[in-house]
Amino acid sequence: MNLYWIVLLLAVIVEIAWAMSLKWIQVQPGVASIGTALVLTALNMLMLSYAMKGIPVGTAYAVWTGLGAVGITVLGILFFKDPASLPRLAFMGLVVVGIIGLKLTASPT
Repeated sequence: MNLYWIVLLLAVIVEIAWAMSLKWIQVQPGVASIGTALVLTALNMLMLSYAMKGIPVGTAYAVWTGLGAVGITVLGILFFKDPASLPRLAFMGLVVVGIIGLKLTASPT
């Protein structure tokens, strides 16, 4: 795995943290929660932009949004009692399968 893919995976983690920070703003609005969301937004965009230098734009964006969505859904299930039905879990699995397919078929940089 090259540096672009590593940065993209780190951007996914930042994306998940950003989404969680939005929940924090709902629960406890204030300078800290809003400031955290803004910093994570900037960091997220910088990391995604860098990753797109070496990964096709469609692949990078699909991986970023797909893994971000799966990650925040899992955290919602674990921490916020979001539904964890079998169909939901199966469709998250399909997203992961699609992301693996994109990674396997991405042009080498």
